[in-house]
Amino acid sequence: MSGTNAETQLGESAAITELRALRSSIDNIDAALVHMLAERFKCTQKVGILKATHDLPAADPAREKIQIERLRQLAADAHLDPDFAEKFLNFIVKEVIRHHEAIAANTGN
Repeated sequence: MSGTNAETQLGESAAITELRALRSSIDNIDAALVHMLAERFKCTQKVGILKATHDLPAADPAREKIQIERLRQLAADAHLDPDFAEKFLNFIVKEVIRHHEAIAANTGN
């Protein structure tokens, strides 16, 4: 198995053992994030169908504003940059709206 540049530079040491353990945790967190996003998009897909069925708009700026404020506070409480959290949420919301628009177009609404 070939290692990364950091592993090559560190050789077999306590530092490389710690690096590998941290990277393993990061890999697990990344996997959990992907699964959580998949579950979130399953829910938003259902929201899109509900909206399309009832001729509701794909976007809900009032809801988005509330969610951004909520997420910024959660981020601050978790010692995560609120600006980063807002950018992340905006990216997700943009994709959700795109999905909702596609659902509406496919249902003829």
